[in-house]
Amino acid sequence: MPRVLGVDIPGKKRVEYSLRYIHGIGPALARQLVEKAHVDPMKKADDLTDEEITSISNLLQANYIVEGDLRREVSQNIRRLITIGCYRGVRHRKGLPVRGQRTSTNARTRKGPRKTVGAVRGKENRSAAKTEGAE
Repeated sequence: MPRVLGVDIPGKKRVEYSLRYIHGIGPALARQLVEKAHVDPMKKADDLTDEEITSISNLLQANYIVEGDLRREVSQNIRRLITIGCYRGVRHRKGLPVRGQRTSTNARTRKGPRKTVGAVRGKENRSAAKTEGAE
């Protein structure tokens, strides 16, 4: 497994696909990097030479924000939205969808598992009524 910018990329996959394991690199950017670094896109990541790995990492460091820096920048942006109290910041604070999605149904990923209200109490009352009727 070769390491690029401190990330182990899968060696058995093609370079183009294994670069996507670095946070901040998608399909289009991976293709661009392979072209700029003059690396054969059909080559497996294990078959890369040290020069090719260094050329890819140099390109990434010079021109793009990836991995830890990108994560830090995104979290700072979210923190800024929360502190200024704008609508998006409030949605982040409450843990609700931020980009205008509906919340009446769906949105379970952001809201977490369902919290039923009142259903448990009703169940207890029904079971108590059944036991009283049996006596």
